[in-house]
Amino acid sequence: MANTSLRRARLLVAYDGSTFHGFAKNPEVPTVEGALTEALEKITQTDIHLVAAGRTDAGVHARGQVLSLDLPTRTKIDSLPKKLNALCGPHIAVREAAWTDASFHARFSAIWRHYRYTVLNAATPDPFLATTAWHLHQPLDVRPMQLACDAVMGERDFSAFCRKPVSTGTSSNESSNDVDECDESDGAATDVGASRVNATGVAGRARKPASMKRYVMKATWKRTGDLVEFEVRANAFCHQMVRSLVGTFVDIGLGRRSAS
Repeated sequence: MANTSLRRARLLVAYDGSTFHGFAKNPEVPTVEGALTEALEKITQTDIHLVAAGRTDAGVHARGQVLSLDLPTRTKIDSLPKKLNALCGPHIAVREAAWTDASFHARFSAIWRHYRYTVLNAATPDPFLATTAWHLHQPLDVRPMQLACDAVMGERDFSAFCRKPVSTGTSSNESSNDVDECDESDGAATDVGASRVNATGVAGRARKPASMKRYVMKATWKRTGDLVEFEVRANAFCHQMVRSLVGTFVDIGLGRRSAS
């Protein structure tokens, strides 16, 4: 595609993850990144590279996924969401598009990520929640689950809750070894959003062995009728961290293990 003057932009995107095989582009299967990239390249007639605050796995939904990308300066940014939604809808919705500082980087600029995991705690399943909630028919006691949240607050090593990546010597910022992403696969998790500031990270640096330390700022369980929701906010998440935490908390709520 033609070379042209570029400018950094930011997108705020929501999507229904049940119709995609995750966020990251894969030529073999439909993905969120693949659909957005194809639409953006059709609109701009320019090669597009998207950077996400976190790369969700198959079945995970997003309400506030943040993306950074470079667009031709001639792009009419105000009308871009409408054009993208016409091409990508109804399962992807671009909520905002704006020009931003050249240093902004959706992954390195994010200071927290926020996930919500929903459990339908009822005797019978609800077909209208089949793609957004984990159905669990055994009664859950949310009180000890909430008490146990204290154990994950602050900076901790979450090795026991994460799938460890394979380390390599060097890596770009989009390496498959990145561990600041959520890896949930049952449709109950929703990426609520990411906070963003100016970027300070640099791509292509020598990579140290992946650390499983994460700083959790919020972890709460709340019941509303038959719906039990876990909300967690951290500086980053590693593979299967949210799902593993939920499984442990549910065991506590079922009386299978102690909250202590």
